[in-house]
Amino acid sequence: MKKVSLPDGERIPALGQGTWRMGEKKKAHADEVAALRLGIDLGMTLIDTAEMYGEGGAEKVVADAIEDQRDRVFVVTKVYPHNASPTKLPKACERSLKRLRVDAIDLYLLHWREKYIRLAETVETFEKLRSAGKIRRWGVSNFDVDDMRELLDIQNGSACATNQVLYNLENREIEFDLLPFLTSNINRQSGSDPETSYIPIMAYAPVGHGRGLLDNATLKKIAKRHAATTAQIALAWVLRQPGVIAVPKASSEKHIRDNACSIEIELTKEDSAELDNEFPPPKSKEPLPTL
Repeated sequence: MKKVSLPDGERIPALGQGTWRMGEKKKAHADEVAALRLGIDLGMTLIDTAEMYGEGGAEKVVADAIEDQRDRVFVVTKVYPHNASPTKLPKACERSLKRLRVDAIDLYLLHWREKYIRLAETVETFEKLRSAGKIRRWGVSNFDVDDMRELLDIQNGSACATNQVLYNLENREIEFDLLPFLTSNINRQSGSDPETSYIPIMAYAPVGHGRGLLDNATLKKIAKRHAATTAQIALAWVLRQPGVIAVPKASSEKHIRDNACSIEIELTKEDSAELDNEFPPPKSKEPLPTL
């Protein structure tokens, strides 16, 4: 499995598993657990979830999936912004720990930002949770460049481990400024200027939402060239560069196996040119959504 380094040197899988829409239906629980366990066996040992997903239901699915193999899995979960205050954040963390049935969260993210809670207070509370051993590292989600600049100006803001954002062929807006801002200095040594240090991107919805992207004719042509599926090509495109982690959601064994195989696909210059023509890179800044 290809690895990506976090700022603290921890190396994690470039391809993980997402859990959005999991934990919402009891009858699907066993299948969702089985899918995640298969993904772990295939090397996708990073699992991304959130207290928002199924209002904690997805975290319970993850708990069953990682039972008896906690040491193999890198657990990522996210806190609601309205729970990111100094008083509410520790309580939200405890609830997630209880649902996940773990002693510590490997990476705890602020799901998106609400301006009425001071970012400095959230960072300070994250650091207290880390010092207490409740979390091992923290990060953010849905932050644009201005948000990241503000974060990195805050005391301990440079401890941010990742920024999880929407990124796929249909949504390339981060290539305009956010992606180069965070990853252009990927080879810099640790201890460099915090504002220019390497912070990896974690891409959610890397194969888009629904069938729209995956039914694209150009994507189908390239997939046929590689004897692959369109989802595999879409994932290979996201994973084509260093410093990017993808967390596609898949709740069936077939999709899990397809995702795992995408890491082996190497897109050619011809492939990339055709995809750029079909899905042009951004020429102007667009705001990030807050899903």
